[in-house]
Amino acid sequence: MFNPISRTLNSFTIKDIESLTGIKAHTIRIWEQRYNVLRPKRKDTNHRVYDNGDLKHIMRIAYLYRHGYKISKIANMSEEEIKQLSLEETGHKGPHLYQVYINQLVEAMIDFDQVKFEKIFHNILLRMGFEQCMLKVIYPYLERIGLLWLVDCVIPAQEHFASNIIRKKLMVAIDGLDIPMQDHERFMIFLPEGEFHEIPILFIHYMLKKHGCTVVNFGANVPLEDLRFYTERKQVEHIYTHVITNFPQRALDNFIKDLGRLFPGIPVSISGPQVARITVPLPENLTVLMSMDEVLQYARRKSTEKS
Repeated sequence: MFNPISRTLNSFTIKDIESLTGIKAHTIRIWEQRYNVLRPKRKDTNHRVYDNGDLKHIMRIAYLYRHGYKISKIANMSEEEIKQLSLEETGHKGPHLYQVYINQLVEAMIDFDQVKFEKIFHNILLRMGFEQCMLKVIYPYLERIGLLWLVDCVIPAQEHFASNIIRKKLMVAIDGLDIPMQDHERFMIFLPEGEFHEIPILFIHYMLKKHGCTVVNFGANVPLEDLRFYTERKQVEHIYTHVITNFPQRALDNFIKDLGRLFPGIPVSISGPQVARITVPLPENLTVLMSMDEVLQYARRKSTEKS
């Protein structure tokens, strides 16, 4: 996991490199010593420090290594040869292709290159379609850089740069879907107070609307009392929320209790990495979704219940 302390915009620790490439720090050290694939700078404490160029280079090496190339062979290539070969490998299909796209998005984020980021995103959409783009590339990308499942673990400017582009793409995709019929399931989705990571609920909004459900999205940082005010005046058949932020245990448990107390007659579903921390008994109306597969099944199941 990234350590945001004492990091500059152009400086990464070996643990950061491990997190982004999936290559163990111990292996990276061996590659440096035995094959001289990187020459990191050193802090006064003698700890390794990597810059943007180092990070992009090791990401390409890691990709080729996973693609079957021996590190001894990669070490004999020039930086330009490694770059070119990693680009040539994008013609392959399957998981290797997804990894190429993820690496390319990370590179664009590192350089704050909006044109490149959007071009890569557009190419993925054309090749895979929106749903598969999100599931196979964007979600793993977000997991990789710590934007979705971790909090305060990357430079804030990089987080805002990348997530805002993805957020914009999701909103455009949602707006481009047909308006659902009035007799279909009615959902209210939101993020609780203190939660600002909108991408998960925007994606569930897209999935529900795509399958014909009516969705009212209250967005981020919403007090539950505001939602109750709405449910007392409008018909709501399902409520959905997602929790990423690492709230204090008491706050998380009180939130769960309040979902049962304030909306006793409405089924509520909650997902996100923090649901594993719930310690209080679940209210009768609340269902916990533990994985992305369960979230997708939820969206598809709910959309067909009245079909």
